[in-house]
Amino acid sequence: MRSADTAAEDAEDPDLARARGGDDAAFTRLVQPLRRELHAHCYRMLGSAHDADDALQDALLRAWRGLAHFEGRGSLRSWLYTVTTRTCLDTVERRGKRALPIDLGPSSRRAVVGDVPMSDTAWLGPYPDTGLAEGPLSPDAHYEQREAVELAFVAALQHLPGNQRAALLLFEVLGFSAAEIAATMDTTTASVNSALQRARRIVAEKVPAPTQQQTLREISDARLREVVTGFSAALERGDADALVALLTEDVTWSMPPLAHWYQGLEAVTDFAVQVPLTGCGSWRHRTTSANGQPAVGCYLWDDDAGAHLGWSINVLALRGEHIAEITSFIGRDHFALFGLPASLP
Repeated sequence: MRSADTAAEDAEDPDLARARGGDDAAFTRLVQPLRRELHAHCYRMLGSAHDADDALQDALLRAWRGLAHFEGRGSLRSWLYTVTTRTCLDTVERRGKRALPIDLGPSSRRAVVGDVPMSDTAWLGPYPDTGLAEGPLSPDAHYEQREAVELAFVAALQHLPGNQRAALLLFEVLGFSAAEIAATMDTTTASVNSALQRARRIVAEKVPAPTQQQTLREISDARLREVVTGFSAALERGDADALVALLTEDVTWSMPPLAHWYQGLEAVTDFAVQVPLTGCGSWRHRTTSANGQPAVGCYLWDDDAGAHLGWSINVLALRGEHIAEITSFIGRDHFALFGLPASLP
């Protein structure tokens, strides 16, 4: 028998009653306002926008099939997060964690020409942050929405077991209580608090301060445009001096799925001069935003195609008014995620 609370919620939301009765259009209307935040949660858990697509689709199918068991003791939003988190935990158990090149070994001092992709590594991917609002999702959350998709934060999460990852996100990003998280993960409040303590320690060790959101708020929009367009222009002109002027002394440049990465002006400059500036060919660029950070879609000339083809999404991390990290996500499949064309003239 359905509870009085469930009947009351159905009365307040006719779509919920219709969805319980098998109306898939009503269910779609119920979940549509939550899709974006649920998708971002999947990305934080899994480190891949493509995996997030699959996980969210699977989670919503599970929710649709199990809606009759939603008793209305909590909100529909909380229940959907429970279903989605458990779906992501199943994926984490099957696929393990994702990595960036800096997780796999030391940096290279000199340019490695002809570096080949590592296909046996599950790589962290970029995230299109269009639609993510400023500020936290909940008054009890400790992270802003865009802070919680920054590359450093999502990469740090990959070093956590699935249960710690989920507990940290549900508590710090979404503002759920330890008791609510315990119910979501079918465990005890004491276990949740223990997982939170361990997770916070690892994340604090791996995520630099200030966050990119804090840094970006301290930079004028004009200066940010100068840095991003200057980066693109330096690559297009093959101008090493102009590029170096934009970088910090300890800058890093990595290019998943390539394993080699570079740290420091000398190594990064050597790589830049031998590979993107003079070794590859003609470049074109389109500015975008990824992981709450400035980003550039890079297009490389292809003689056979007679066009500049999508090559990489370069995500920039700033310190002060200079670029401290460049992460070039190589792969044409990333471009559609950002609404960027696959090629340019």
